[in-house]
Amino acid sequence: MCVGRILFIAYWYYEEDKAISDLFINEQIRDKEVRVIGENGEQLGIMPSREALRLAEEAGLDLVKIAPTAKPPVCKIVDYGKFRYEQARKEKEARKKQKIIEIKEIRLSPNIDTNDLNTKMNAARKFISKGDKVKITLRFRGREMAHMANSKHILDDFAEALSDIASIEKAPKVEGRSMTMFLTEKR
Repeated sequence: MCVGRILFIAYWYYEEDKAISDLFINEQIRDKEVRVIGENGEQLGIMPSREALRLAEEAGLDLVKIAPTAKPPVCKIVDYGKFRYEQARKEKEARKKQKIIEIKEIRLSPNIDTNDLNTKMNAARKFISKGDKVKITLRFRGREMAHMANSKHILDDFAEALSDIASIEKAPKVEGRSMTMFLTEKR
């Protein structure tokens, strides 16, 4: 019973490691023929996977399948630990460089007062200066629905007041009971 449990745990770790890296190494490569790239990046050509594995073992390195969908699959002779470390570092750098743009929403009503509108404009100015997009929503309720066209000037004034730092990405558009407009930072 204890031996079965150890085998199960070893199998589980193997499957987990495979899911993380999705790379086959050494004996896990089951293809008949593979295209081999040497440790210095030179093309060694197409050869049987056993011969490629023998070359990797002679060099004291691992055979790693880096392009499994290619015909024939591409394998590289590298130090697997170092290869995984470099891949993880590249992924981390890529995540660091990408900028996540959030969309902040500011809701207005057709009968908003001037001071309230200025407060909302200052909030929008702060969001835009941080690099976020701003969605301005003018919501209508009840009898306000009959005068939607007359209230479009509120969104136009809002965009005009922020024209020094923002540009209109999407013009005001009626969607159900609201009118929306998107502003982004000027480039």
